Parts: sequence; C-alpha cells; structure tokens
Amino acid sequence: MAIKKLEHVGIMVADLEKSIGFYRDAIGMELRGTLVHTNPSIILAFLSFPNSSQTEVELIHGYQSNLPKEGVVHHLAFTVDHMETEIERLKQLDVTFQDKEITILPNGAKYIFFYGPDNESIELFEPAT
Repeated sequence: MAIKKLEHVGIMVADLEKSIGFYRDAIGMELRGTLVHTNPSIILAFLSFPNSSQTEVELIHGYQSNLPKEGVVHHLAFTVDHMETEIERLKQLDVTFQDKEITILPNGAKYIFFYGPDNESIELFEPAT
C-alpha cells in the first residue's frame, strides 16, 4: 500500500481572508500559499505550522455559498506516491469513487475523491513533482 500520510483536512470557508487570519493569529499556523482551482470560482489556501513542511489545513473558498453549521469539514486527504496504482487497488476493494477522472491542478498536483463507509469524502492526493 502506498498511502503515506494524512495530507490535509479541507474546510469550507465563507470569508477566505478572515479564515486565514484566524488560523494564523489564533491557531499559530502560517500561510504556505493560495491556488486558484481549475474552477476559477474556487480559491484554496494552504496553512501549516512553523517549521513544518506538511500541509495541515486547506481552506476552500467559493465551493458552496451556504455553509452548514455542521459539516464544514469537507474531506480528509491522504498523500499517495502513484495515483493510478492506488485507484486500481481501491477499485479491487469495491470502493465507490465520486469522480470519474483524476483532477490535475494548475501546479501539477493530482486528486480524486471516493466515499468511505459512511459516505464521508476521502481524497487521494499526489503532490506536484
């Protein structure tokens, strides 16, 4: 199995700048960067703790305008070395994929979503090389 680590937790936010400020000032994280998604209405912000190269929180702005009081945690993401190999392995376990195709972000990173046993959203993430 090539799943290596918990990549990030994606959180839907209504106000990206306010949320960045909160995770920076109240939690002590640092903004590592932002990325406009392939859907240009979605902007992603990545934060982690100082002296840590691992992304811990992904803020998702523009995905959904009406955020629920519960369930703003959008997904769990796990890092993989080779996306296609992991997809084939999971298909052998009868995992149901949300996406028909792998999404490739402008920076070259890849992801795909599938469902856990309680319909929770789980992402496989292959970092850009």
